[in-house]
Amino acid sequence: MKAPERIYMAQTLIQHRLHPSTRSWLKRGLDLLGSLAGLMILAVIFVPLVIAIRLDSRGPIFYTQERYGLHGKIFRIRKFRSMVLNADEIKHLVDNEANGLIFKNRNDPRITRVGRFLRKTSLDEFPQFWNVFVGDMSLVGTRPPTHDEVARYEPHHWNRLDVKPGITGEWQVHGRSAVLDFEQVVQLDLRYQQRWSVVYDLLLIVRTLKVVLNGQGAY
Repeated sequence: MKAPERIYMAQTLIQHRLHPSTRSWLKRGLDLLGSLAGLMILAVIFVPLVIAIRLDSRGPIFYTQERYGLHGKIFRIRKFRSMVLNADEIKHLVDNEANGLIFKNRNDPRITRVGRFLRKTSLDEFPQFWNVFVGDMSLVGTRPPTHDEVARYEPHHWNRLDVKPGITGEWQVHGRSAVLDFEQVVQLDLRYQQRWSVVYDLLLIVRTLKVVLNGQGAY
């Protein structure tokens, strides 16, 4: 068990937190149905996206990264690569327009031409339906943090990990990439936990579809 997971588990044992969404069979059933639908769409769009990414820039098709999920459990996500091959190595050359523990830049030069299309349409996220299918993620949840974020967490930030991370969530329907303050992200994640129900998950999914189709807040 790695350090962040140990820290979270120690806090959980003390505070006895157990969010009802983590025990809901209805939520898990919705996740399975939604992930299967997403994977079927992925099967249709996979070859055209692979060709487009290959023609646009050199490098792998997928970008793979460790994220932290429910109770600090580490898992790996895959996205269709939307940045240049050495994006992580040159990150320090790009100005961070966000506040706190997240990194955002509206005109990030590391994003490829195809990558901007993938991000605007959220097609880069489709491989994460596999994470939902196997149970690492949910269709709706909190934004899954990276190691860099978790390493600098304050005590109240750990509350975000009381539920599974989601492909979408409150942050997705309230600005997506336009949310530039980490504490606002935290507040949105905690609000989701307070309001959670299966009906609310369905409402957020519908709102996410509207946001994505309108191309709002994505870059």
